[in-house]
Amino acid sequence: QVQLVESGGGLVQAGGSLRLSCAASGSIFSIISMGWYRQAPGKQRELVATITNGLSTVYADSVKGRFAISRDNAKNTVYLQMNSLKPEDGAVYYCNADGIDMKRIMFHTWGQGTQVTVSS
Repeated sequence: QVQLVESGGGLVQAGGSLRLSCAASGSIFSIISMGWYRQAPGKQRELVATITNGLSTVYADSVKGRFAISRDNAKNTVYLQMNSLKPEDGAVYYCNADGIDMKRIMFHTWGQGTQVTVSS
């Protein structure tokens, strides 16, 4: 099994910054892609940013220029640096990983989520 543990959420004022981290552990052969999604109350979960093991990135239009995703392949860890935060960025942020485990079976795993609250 593969587990994801997120950290770094919290309360911040508008215009502030936060850095989220997500570490993967368990029976991992290779992680192909890691990413961050978010879900605000009453809304669907949406993509924030993803990064492949080749470091290709995709961002939601709403966060381009403000958020930066990065990855440490050696540590199986993904980061999300969030700058110039807005109240509408407040949500539960979920980490996601797609890869192959040691049994050569593909996995698609979610973290438990971390709350980000941005006060105006």
